[in-house]
Amino acid sequence: MDYCFCKHSAQIPNYKTIQITNSKLQIPLHTLSDNVYIKNRPATFEYAIEDRLKVGIVLTGSEIKSVRNGKVSFNDSYCFFSDSGELWIKSLHIAEYVNAGYAGHAPVHDRKILLTKKELVKWQNKVKEKGFTIVPLSMFINENGYAKMEIGLGKGKKTHDKRESIKSRDVEREIKRYLK
Repeated sequence: MDYCFCKHSAQIPNYKTIQITNSKLQIPLHTLSDNVYIKNRPATFEYAIEDRLKVGIVLTGSEIKSVRNGKVSFNDSYCFFSDSGELWIKSLHIAEYVNAGYAGHAPVHDRKILLTKKELVKWQNKVKEKGFTIVPLSMFINENGYAKMEIGLGKGKKTHDKRESIKSRDVEREIKRYLK
């Protein structure tokens, strides 16, 4: 992997400049993993999402490497508030990183979600209303290389609502087929 240390601000094509102390480091764009986007598809089918929010998540070193490899599963995961008022995600499965060695992690454990105090209070009040829950919608790597998660405030759909979503999805598919 070739890195280029430059004291001047000249841009090299297909490289991204990162400021490190007094010099600039230019890294090839293909080494940055900003194309990781893992979606929780069943969440939008099971819940009517009323509000969305992009939040940070606390991960260890081997967990972030697994996320960059796309080894995340949202099966039965949900968010809850602890007694101290912090938001946590439960049952999020991040596969073990193969090359982690002794510094590995447990695939399923509670992970802390990072929000501002104002957002925490706002969402905690909404969850206290009947029928609302916080579900993870997606996980991605932002342009700075940090793992972020999109959470949604959802209300469980009834069976007839699910049938309507299936029907509307089929209609959209038919329209796209005729337009081709």
